[in-house]
Amino acid sequence: MNNLLTIPVLLPMLGAALTLILGRRPRAQRVVSIIVLSLVVAAAGMLAWQAETDGVQSLWVGAWPDGFGIALVADRLSAIMLTVAGLVTLAVLVFSAGQEEDEVRKETPVSIFHPTFLLMCAGVSNAFLAGDLFNLFVGFEILLFASYVLLTMGGTGSRVRAGSIYVVVNLLSSSMFLMALATTYAAVGTVNLAQISQRIPDLPEGTQGVIQFMLLTVFAIKAAVFPLSAWLPDSYPTAPAPVTAVFAGLLTKVGVYAILRTQTLIFPHRPLTELLLVIALLTMVVGIFGAIAQADIKRLLSFTLVSHIGYMMMGIGLASIEGLAGTIYYTAHHITIQATLFLVAGLIQRVGGSSNLDRLSGLLTTSPLLAVLFIVPGMNLAGIPPFSGFIGKLGLLNAGVAANTWLAWALVATSVVTSLLTLYAIAKVWNRAFWGTPVSFTVEDEGEDLVHPGRPMPGVMVGATCALIAFSLLLTFVAGPFYAYTHNAAEALLDGAYVAAVLDGEVP
Repeated sequence: MNNLLTIPVLLPMLGAALTLILGRRPRAQRVVSIIVLSLVVAAAGMLAWQAETDGVQSLWVGAWPDGFGIALVADRLSAIMLTVAGLVTLAVLVFSAGQEEDEVRKETPVSIFHPTFLLMCAGVSNAFLAGDLFNLFVGFEILLFASYVLLTMGGTGSRVRAGSIYVVVNLLSSSMFLMALATTYAAVGTVNLAQISQRIPDLPEGTQGVIQFMLLTVFAIKAAVFPLSAWLPDSYPTAPAPVTAVFAGLLTKVGVYAILRTQTLIFPHRPLTELLLVIALLTMVVGIFGAIAQADIKRLLSFTLVSHIGYMMMGIGLASIEGLAGTIYYTAHHITIQATLFLVAGLIQRVGGSSNLDRLSGLLTTSPLLAVLFIVPGMNLAGIPPFSGFIGKLGLLNAGVAANTWLAWALVATSVVTSLLTLYAIAKVWNRAFWGTPVSFTVEDEGEDLVHPGRPMPGVMVGATCALIAFSLLLTFVAGPFYAYTHNAAEALLDGAYVAAVLDGEVP
């Protein structure tokens, strides 16, 4: 039993309540939020250490007998996700503190932003630690409820329209999740993941297939896997920069995590390799072709986000230790890089007056520092050696070559082409936004001036962005031990340690 497992969930909830009480004291709200997320990062790091040294950590919440209550579980996979998510959300929160008062009123009203942001963090943590499907559903609903508010913050027409799409899609997926929960419980008599994994092989093949298809469809919607990804590029770009950054970095990865967890724990005997590899290939191709067709940086990054989900699905589909290790490493890398690039997109809009490439030029002259902040994570996203993006993709390519099937080789070729096209998309932004002669204009939205060209970048915003870039570079410098950790995490997904730690010898 490890009571530390409750900290990443309970602390943000308590922080949300406290910041709501402090609604008229924005500085106090910021202090509380930063302290809370710092403690969450510390707790997540401790859980990652314990998962490596002492094995899977589990806790049955409340006074219920084991097997009947709510289980929180931290193995290497969930601890990695929890730690990276905590670091990214902390950096994004610090970034948001650099906004001026007028910007706060329009973009992220502090009295609403901090409680909602912390509540979303609690939902993410709960999803990563959930040991049963119902608690996973609760985690999704907490983070989705908070994300509805964050996405429409400011109340502009474009945000309300985007929020409507987001709400409809996620209400549909949540309804499907409830149906999948009911079907699973009716079939096996439990929603605990460890117990399901032991009981589901005894079901008829058709019943197993229905449950697996339902869960995979729900999580694929949340992960923005093709062909269930059309909602994402229309939803994310309209939100404020801090909100878009944390959405792009985290929310789809919770869906990827859920697919990874259920496929390896509940359905290791049904890997669906061919189906998942085809989906991965199409996700890569459709996403990257959508990206290179965009003229707006935020929409371009939204499509690259969809495309690179395909890399994670590739490792899951291969269903090998090497493939799973590559997916875990690449997911941790992508959370960091995608959030960083959306923060940089916010800085570009601040300095250049727009995120539309048709209205940008000469930013290298206007702000050389901004050029550096863009090109480093941009090259990392494209997988240029020796960055972490290259290391993660190389691991997935090696796994594909080791599989040595025609479909795996097709994925290897597609992933290389996708990397090259990602580099093309990054070069397109660089050539059109940073080269050339600086332009000057005012952006208007619904009759109000939003951004004036040449606005300076506050030090706290630059510092938060640099911190995320430094963390992404750290993934490169410690790639050896970190990749070994992800490899151990991949092995642990298939060795039964999760089930043993949760059930503790119980025979269900």
